[in-house]
Parts: sequence; structure tokens; C-alpha cells
Amino acid sequence: MSTTTSTSKDAPPVTQTAANAVASRGGRRAAGIVAIVGAVGLVATLVLLLTGTGNPNASPTTIGFSLNSFFIWLGDLNPLLQIPIVLMVFAVVVAAVLVLIEYAPRAGRGYFWLRLAASILIPVLAFLLLRPYQNAVVYVVAIGLFAGVLLFFADYRARGGAGYVFQLIVFLAPAATLLLVGLIYPAISTIFQSFFDKTGSTFVWLDNYIWTFTNADGFWSVINTLIWAVVAPVFSTTIGLAYAAFIDRARGEKVLKVFVFMPYAISFVGAGIIWKFIYDYRQGQQIGLLNAIITMFGGQPVGWLDAQPLINTFCLLAVFIWTQTGFAMVVLSAAIKAVPTEQLEAAQLDGANAWERFRSVTVPGIRSSLIVVVTTITIASLKVYDIVAVMTGGRSNSTVLAFEMVNQQQRYQSYGHSSALAVVLFLFVVPLIVYNVRQMRKQEEIR
Repeated sequence: MSTTTSTSKDAPPVTQTAANAVASRGGRRAAGIVAIVGAVGLVATLVLLLTGTGNPNASPTTIGFSLNSFFIWLGDLNPLLQIPIVLMVFAVVVAAVLVLIEYAPRAGRGYFWLRLAASILIPVLAFLLLRPYQNAVVYVVAIGLFAGVLLFFADYRARGGAGYVFQLIVFLAPAATLLLVGLIYPAISTIFQSFFDKTGSTFVWLDNYIWTFTNADGFWSVINTLIWAVVAPVFSTTIGLAYAAFIDRARGEKVLKVFVFMPYAISFVGAGIIWKFIYDYRQGQQIGLLNAIITMFGGQPVGWLDAQPLINTFCLLAVFIWTQTGFAMVVLSAAIKAVPTEQLEAAQLDGANAWERFRSVTVPGIRSSLIVVVTTITIASLKVYDIVAVMTGGRSNSTVLAFEMVNQQQRYQSYGHSSALAVVLFLFVVPLIVYNVRQMRKQEEIR
């Protein structure tokens, strides 16, 4: 009697199937071990590179040039030569990426070696081009080797075929690099810096955060920012919604919308200058519109931008609301037009008046647009800087977090306080972003 049986002519023997399963498990185990070893090696070499002091007297070791030396050389050239050189370099980089995306993922021995070489050489060249490392070439090469091996191994094990992971990573690498260098690394660095003193040399625990909520500048920046985040979206959205509803399908609708939308096209700096003239305060002949009206009726001129408590803050808020109402009006007007007329007609037949139709049909129909407008304006109000900088410079307790963050860093050279303010501002913005994302996902699920 045979020891191997099969249910059909084409089915593999039972013992062969079991052997294949064991081999598959062994292959996955080996792949996991290789990946873990490579990842640990990559992290270890990165830590050694970043924490190692090296020899300060050692001469920089490079591949002949670095990005720093390239930009220094470029800066010494005539501006008319700089533009074509930058375009040529950009074209070469784009061409290299396109070649790797188009040709390297193909099947074949030559493309296999092309992927392997690119996986190892690109990380090494990238590290060496960033800056001249002193006595760190070994670390740089090790990082390149570990990263290249991990990339190539992941590509080799990919179920999508040879070159699939390689192509995917080459596609994502430019955007991922920009996010890492321009967003993730600065965010982590800012959080760490917020626990150090103004020079960044002494660890001070939570002193910078205590200063934020106890010092006059820090305290008022938090309070004013919260006021901006509550008042600005409510008034901007309400006025924009009312305007969009009243002029919907009215005669001259386009012209009327242009007048409301025009302030949104003005920069915050321009809007601040315009309104600074409106609030202008002086003894004698008034050039500020608001004080000119007050004195015309026998009143005394008021220094609106220095009036406390909170009067100057609401004066600044009026400028922001003036610029953002147009945005709310345009978005909500488009949403109102998308509400099915059948629903409005059905509500009218049921005896609902105009206000009831608006409240029970129109507003629920534009709920997603309302959420987008409110969260967008709220985030913009949390980040406002230009209006405060142009109109008051943060004086008379009118400062906000974004302005005070820059003010502490540039005027007082206090990087610890500036970083703490930035972290507080980040904590204010994150819940809004999370809420907005969750609402968008719910809308996608409904669709």
C-alpha cells in the first residue's frame, strides 16, 4: 500500500503539501528574523550617528560635495544662471525617479541588479549629500546598507511581484521625505524643546507651560486664542449662511456675492492695514472712519486698538470675520443649491413656513458643509498671526498664541517659551482635525 495518496490526478501528495507548509512557515520565520535584525541595526546606527560626538578636529569626509557646498556655489553665481541650473538639477532628479519607477520594477536579471543597486546606493548618497559627516562614514554606509537591504528584502518578499514594493516606495519617497523633514521632525523637536530653557541647554520640566498660563503674555495669548476660536467661526458662519440663504436665486445674485467675497481675496496684512485706518485714533482732526462718526455726534475719540479689557480683541476679530464671511457664504450657498427642491416643496405642502423649511430641511441638508466651514474657520482663527502683528503688535493684551510664539522666539530669543506656546496651539488644533476627519469618514460611509 502506498504511503502517499491523493484525491485526484492533479492534487499534490499529502506529505508534499505538509512539507511545503513547513517550508513556507520556515520562510516567513526567516523573513521576520531578517527584517527584525535589519530594523534593529538601522535604528542602532542612526542613534550612534546622532548621539556620537566624533572628533571636532577631523576634516569632513564627503563624496566630493554636499548640498551645502552646492547651494554655496549656486549662491555665488549670477541670478540669471541660477534659474536654469536649478531647473536642470530638478529635471535630472525627476528623470531619475521616473526611470526607477518605469524600468527598475520590470522582471529580468538586469532589472534585478538595478533594483538592488538603487536600494543600497540611494540611501548612502542621500545621507552623504545632507552634510559632511566627520568620522561618520562607517555609520552612513551602515545605515545605507541596512535601509537598502530592508527595502530590497521587502520587495523580494512582496506578493505583488518583483519590483512592486520598490515602485511603491519610490513613488512615496519624495512626499514622505518632505513630510518627515518639514513636519514630523520639527514637531518632535518642538515638543522636546518645550521642556528646556530659553537657550535650549537646561532641562526645566514644565516651567515653560506654567509660564504660558501664569505670565501675562502667555495667559492672554491663550485666553484670546480661545475667544477667537469660539467667536470667529460662529459669527462668520452665521452671517455667511444668512447671506447665502437670503440671496439664493435672487436677482443680481452673482454681483451681490462678489461684494461679500471680495474681502476673502484680500490678505490678512492688507485687511489689517485697511481696518487700522478705520480704527485710527488721534486728538484733533480724525481720519479714522469710526472715530470720525463718533466725534461728528459730539463724542470723544476712542483708542480702539488699546481699549481694554477685550475690546481691542473684538476689534481685531471684526477684521477676521469680515474676511472669512465670504468663504462661508460661497461654500454654504453651493450647499443650499444642492438641497433637493422636492423636499422643500413637500415641507411647503405640509404647511411649513419659510423659517421652518430652512430650519428643518435646508440646515440638515447642508450639515456636512456647515461642519467643514466651521472647522476650517476655527483652525484659521487659531493660527491667526498677521492681523495681530499689523494692527497692535500684541500690545494691550491683544496677543494670540501664534503671534506670541513668534514674538518669544524672535524678540526675546526664548526658544523654550516659544516651543511651549507652539505645543499648546497644536493641542488646540488636533481635536478639530480629528473631528473633521471622523465626520468626513461618516459621510463616505453614508454615500
